[in-house]
Amino acid sequence: MSKTRHVLGISGGKDSAALAIYVKTKYPSIDLEFYSCDTGKELEETYQLIRNLEVYLGVKINLLQGAEKSSEDPFDHFLKMYGGFLPSSNARWCTKKLKLAPFEDYVGDDPVVSYVGIRGDEEREGYISTKKNIQSIFPFRKNIWSKDVVKKMLSNQNIEQVVSMSKNIDFGQNQEKAFQALSQNVSPQFTLDQKLNVLLDSNIKAFNHLVFDFLKTTDYPLAKEEMFPLLDNDEVLVKADIFKILEESGVGVPAYYNKIEFDVNGKKGEYARSRSGCFFCFFQQKIEWVWLYEQHPELYKKAMEYEKDGYTWGQNESLEELIQPERIEKIKEEYIKRMERKSKVKSPYLVDILDDDESEGCAACFI
Repeated sequence: MSKTRHVLGISGGKDSAALAIYVKTKYPSIDLEFYSCDTGKELEETYQLIRNLEVYLGVKINLLQGAEKSSEDPFDHFLKMYGGFLPSSNARWCTKKLKLAPFEDYVGDDPVVSYVGIRGDEEREGYISTKKNIQSIFPFRKNIWSKDVVKKMLSNQNIEQVVSMSKNIDFGQNQEKAFQALSQNVSPQFTLDQKLNVLLDSNIKAFNHLVFDFLKTTDYPLAKEEMFPLLDNDEVLVKADIFKILEESGVGVPAYYNKIEFDVNGKKGEYARSRSGCFFCFFQQKIEWVWLYEQHPELYKKAMEYEKDGYTWGQNESLEELIQPERIEKIKEEYIKRMERKSKVKSPYLVDILDDDESEGCAACFI
């Protein structure tokens, strides 16, 4: 029987970097492997963050690449394979080929617990592998378990089994409340999420121990473990906590989060990048494309070179059109107005106040 491996992916963003520091320092007994999927199109700040983490963690972060034997960068290799068809929100071949495939090749058929940096203030699930040998864990959230585990354990067909198991779990003063929730069928009147929240509100640690006991009856990777340190973790970490971890560790916040001032028609604004990922990521906002053009003109030029044969990064506008002076002026003015509406949010990082839906994009890239 293969030993269960514990792996943590570094995307180059704030959340995965903070998670690496958090788990490594708070749970040193976990034998963690670190990896990063390199597209060959990352910002230099991303590679610097990886180097900083290697120094802090005292370990080597494995760089994984798709099309490893190709003479071209991974992205360019697969772009040719797809006939020049650029990836988009509706056709994320970049995520599949450059992130998920190298990761799944890396873990192979070994039982694997994958640690994912989705925060407690986010409403998204993140990457759940279709491979049965990979189980995702979310240490920053109130519920550290993936949706597939929760759905299986709290399904109506397993009520009798789980209720019996719960007799050995101490929910404290909420024992009866938890027992009643476990005994009740999931229905339109009492949804799976409602049932889960009742149990978490009753006692997070007790719920974790109950899930772990249930996992012992399954073929999930954690079923092979005698103990799991995160069972007694009831912390919920949000965006402010992430920045604090990075700053206090000395690893630092990725430089692309730093605010840079600009002027437009007598008004002052500040812009930055809100996410990690390739420098030409199609999930960027218009103002972030302007940031790239003005702060990394050589990378913007490279991004423009990919737009041909009718394929563009944006749905309704090419990068050449976006950088016309009057268009940049309009983007900046609209952005300043948006920032003024959100100026009540106090934070040194624009990522906290950008009108940016972090549920968009790919968790494999941006966490």
